[in-house]
Amino acid sequence: MDHAKQKQSEKQVAYSTDSVNGHVEERAPVPKSPNRTRGPQVVPGEETRSHSSAVMESWKEERTRSIEDNEMNLPSIAAAYTTILRGLGEDPLRQGLLKTPWRAATAMQFFTKGYQEKISDVLNDAIFDEDHDEMVIVKDIDMFSMCEHHLVPFIGKVHIGYLPNKRVVGLSKLARIVEIYSRRLQVQERLTKQIAVAITESLQPSGVGVVIEASHMCMVMRGVQKMNSKTVTSTMLGVFREDPKTREEFLKLIKD
Repeated sequence: MDHAKQKQSEKQVAYSTDSVNGHVEERAPVPKSPNRTRGPQVVPGEETRSHSSAVMESWKEERTRSIEDNEMNLPSIAAAYTTILRGLGEDPLRQGLLKTPWRAATAMQFFTKGYQEKISDVLNDAIFDEDHDEMVIVKDIDMFSMCEHHLVPFIGKVHIGYLPNKRVVGLSKLARIVEIYSRRLQVQERLTKQIAVAITESLQPSGVGVVIEASHMCMVMRGVQKMNSKTVTSTMLGVFREDPKTREEFLKLIKD
């Protein structure tokens, strides 16, 4: 190979493809330095499995942001909405849209205000010692959340039941737990589990059952556009999972 062909060969870059959520994107590998010490070898697929495991465990995280973060980030979020309006073919300077980016930015911060709250703050001084061992149910709790795949709402009802083990919680706090986790970017399956686990870790009851019935705007407004479709998810822990009679009683009572 002559010198000119060798230089051309050195300049060629082989592109790899990654598929994420159905989207294929090309990436050029970072050129390797001959003097660079190579790190541990990654077995093909191992990185993907590690990432999947991290995603599966992410429901345990208490992610928070502060009011100061809101104030600091509001201008950049508003600027992003301005860019979106332009990308949609609109004029952000016309009268009806002049304040829309700021309104949208503050609305999105409100829709995701669950990132600013912790379960421990909500349940402070609201857990009581009580010799009660019969099922406690709060049903038809209104729920509003944002689908993390399309950033559109899903809306529905949450039904919660638990079997106390010498401790009960103020009934309104169950609705507050729903509010904390629903006011985040969510998928319904994870939201259901987060609520159940939060109650379990806080009260240590004999069992917990959570059922969510919701209508997703990503199905109603786009895609299959099925107006009357509902998604039902459930999480059963403790005796609600182990004892069919307890589970059946809970499911019957939330339907009555």
